[in-house]
Order: sequence, then structure tokens, then C-alpha cells
Amino acid sequence: MPKITILPHAELCPKGAVIEAENGTSICDALHNNDIDIDSACGGVCACTTCHVVVREGFKTLNEIEEDEEDMLDRAWGLQPFSRLSCQAILQEADVTVEIPKYSINLAKEGHQ
Repeated sequence: MPKITILPHAELCPKGAVIEAENGTSICDALHNNDIDIDSACGGVCACTTCHVVVREGFKTLNEIEEDEEDMLDRAWGLQPFSRLSCQAILQEADVTVEIPKYSINLAKEGHQ
């Protein structure tokens, strides 16, 4: 079972965490299943960027990025070369390390309405 190391995030995972997930699980689902409440405003259908993560280790072990995800990532805050939408990043048999960016474009979460 692959392990996901989550680097510390002040709000969502202050001490960081290491969790396990089944092959074929998205990083987003794995985080939610382990009470790490990453945003996913679109429900995981690749229609927003609120679940954006930066894959610090194991990027190439995930499924290939598709064009829809690339198009969405262009809108993500803090885009980096190893950025993925966690709802689209599917675990294979290798461990990964992810960083949840400090900010998201989820305006409702930030108190704007």
C-alpha cells in the first residue's frame, strides 16, 4: 500500500502526517479518508483548482497528467513544475510526498461571498 507523506500545513495538517491508501486512490480521496480536509469545491471532477498540491517526491509514479488537468492547473495559485490536482493524481504502487499550498482560490473559504 503506498504511503503519502503530507508536509506540515498551518491549517489543515499542522504537524504533517503519513497516511496509507490503496493503489488507484486519488490523493484527494486519501486525504479526506484520513481527516485531512483539503478543499475540493468541485467534488473531484477536475472543474476547479482548490485541491491543488505540489508533489515533492514521487511525481513520476502517479498517473499521467491529462489535458483537462493541465488546463485547470494554469489557474491554480502558486503553480509549480510538480503541481497536480489531488483529485486527478492517482496513486500507483510508490510512496509520494505532497505539500498543500498555503492559499487556494476558494473565495467562500476565505470569507468572501
